[in-house]
Amino acid sequence: MIPFNKPYFTGKETTYIEEAVKSMKISGDGMFTKKCHTYFETAYEFKKCLLTTSCTDALEMAAILIDIQPGDEVIIPSYTFVSTANAFVLRGAKIVFADSGKDNPNMDTSSLEALITQRTKAIVPVHYAGIACDMDSIMALANKYNLFVIEDAAQAIDSYYKGKPLGGIGHLAAFSFHETKNIISGEGGLLVINDLQFAKRAEIIREKGTNRSQFFRGEVDKYGWVDVGSSFLPSDIISAVLYAQLENKEQIQEKRKNIWQQYFKQLLPLSNAGKLKLPMIPDYATNNAHMFYLVTANLEERTRLIAHLKQKDIQTVFHYLSLHKSPYYESKHDGRNLAMADFYTDTLVRLPLFYELTEEEINYITAEIVRFYNG
Repeated sequence: MIPFNKPYFTGKETTYIEEAVKSMKISGDGMFTKKCHTYFETAYEFKKCLLTTSCTDALEMAAILIDIQPGDEVIIPSYTFVSTANAFVLRGAKIVFADSGKDNPNMDTSSLEALITQRTKAIVPVHYAGIACDMDSIMALANKYNLFVIEDAAQAIDSYYKGKPLGGIGHLAAFSFHETKNIISGEGGLLVINDLQFAKRAEIIREKGTNRSQFFRGEVDKYGWVDVGSSFLPSDIISAVLYAQLENKEQIQEKRKNIWQQYFKQLLPLSNAGKLKLPMIPDYATNNAHMFYLVTANLEERTRLIAHLKQKDIQTVFHYLSLHKSPYYESKHDGRNLAMADFYTDTLVRLPLFYELTEEEINYITAEIVRFYNG
């Protein structure tokens, strides 16, 4: 079976884990955590970075930082992972779902202004497959209506919008280093703080509501409980794995982009013949090769394609189920028809994409897709 995903390790992970253990400091904010913070702040010019145990945690911190209160409204795409919504639902927010666009699963920015009310507090764009949303439009709305923008950049490391790194445009952003991502630490996440009004409080929230970080820097003579918070810090062992990955980011990205391009080139004739749709990258966006997906005509065709590939020992998967139709939130949705979110729910297929995927395997996968569509 060619798996859908296979974690890639550079070889330095265990070396750095051993270094972390020998340092006798494997709890949060050890030497590798600090190295990772410096890396992101230097490589992407993010103003402040804080590693977390997951992207979910980073989103939950963001919801606390913008002071989400019961009844506040937050606009997110329906076609996304549940964490995007849960972070704000936990604080009592009402989720207002935006539909996806016709060209790709990102939120349809032309529909957003009609969703804004006096209760709207934030817009949360999700950069699906690492492809940028139309951030100029989103930031213009945020400025017009005095809203916060929190980028869900879980899939978007090393991807850009008009030359700006994703995660560096909104007030706050969240990244994931889950083992299915380009750069991994098993589990892990990152909160990016671009609006420095949130920097001091973010450290406090991350440290269980205490000013412990200030104490260790010598800025206060004792620390105590000063705000709400939780334990969002990852172990330095997790950070050691992440740092080994970051050191090899260019190599990893080059290989993934090569795989993506091979898929695109070999499946383009089917797309040109109108038999399936391939990813569309807007002119303003770059492609970080987080995933390669194709879009079928309907649910029945997708089901048959996945079954065909499984018979040929190729594991493919569909992706999100529209959150506005989820068992938990369907009754809370305002009833609008989100046709494109439902369309991607029924038709999108993700192909295997991981560092060690061979050219022979890529050729085999695409040949079987061609065989399926050509009967």
